[in-house]
Amino acid sequence: MSNEKTGSAASASRAPQPSETNPLDFVPDKIPFDVPYGPPISLDRAQAVIHAAVAEAKKRDWKMNVAVVDSSSKLVAFQRMDGAMLASIQISEHKARAAVTFRRPTKIFEDGINLMHLNYLLAFDGIITSRGGIPLIEQGVIIGAIGSSGGADSQDEIVSKAGAAVINQLPAGN
Repeated sequence: MSNEKTGSAASASRAPQPSETNPLDFVPDKIPFDVPYGPPISLDRAQAVIHAAVAEAKKRDWKMNVAVVDSSSKLVAFQRMDGAMLASIQISEHKARAAVTFRRPTKIFEDGINLMHLNYLLAFDGIITSRGGIPLIEQGVIIGAIGSSGGADSQDEIVSKAGAAVINQLPAGN
């Protein structure tokens, strides 16, 4: 094969290839995660959420910190289980605040960074790219959020889901 043919074949392989469709170019009909904010969760309800979360953690012998914030992201209730990691106090609160502020579970941000490589998410104030923060939705409005921390992210999410289940129950027939 001559150098001329080899050179043009190499040039052709370096030519720009058609790029894949950018998933960020998709335009949804409605705004995602557009759940309105409602009245703040009461202390009694927040404590019931924490009680359910802590019961799940105890059942599994996990030491957790659990925080519940209201619909304006202010702390309403908190519990640190005996032996739970001190650093996780602030992390549990951060997860709850991020879930209510951005109106979505914090797992969405974890997936955005780890699976979709949406590194621009790291530029947003208040983001935490770790699961375990879940909005508390009652009658179609956000009344607060729960955040759990102390274990692996998957453990934190299980504990938060157990607490959120006190509020986030589907109406009969759904």
